[in-house]
Amino acid sequence: MGRELTKIVYKPSPEVNEEFIIIVNPAEFKRWKEGEVVDSFEIFWSNQGAQGLLGRPSKQQLENVFGSSKDVDVVTQILNKGREESGKAIRTQNGTNVTKGSFTVDTKGKSLTGI
Repeated sequence: MGRELTKIVYKPSPEVNEEFIIIVNPAEFKRWKEGEVVDSFEIFWSNQGAQGLLGRPSKQQLENVFGSSKDVDVVTQILNKGREESGKAIRTQNGTNVTKGSFTVDTKGKSLTGI
């Protein structure tokens, strides 16, 4: 059975396809909502929607959207304004033929080679 995966998705504007995503541990996210301090959250960015390839946003992108590039300020805004999406996480990954790809997971279901 896979573990739970919770991501917080924040879309700054309905006109653009740009989204900022934080993948969180559900237990830590619950503690954060109750006012406790947690270690850290990682910020991801996608211009393909929340199910595309995820990358790291530049400091300039964070400044333009959130008015700050400080992780604490940006994470707080995303966690407060974003929507929560839960699902099952991939637990393990077994390859039968390692020579056929890089084992990069694209959430759209397409490999990096486009096949």
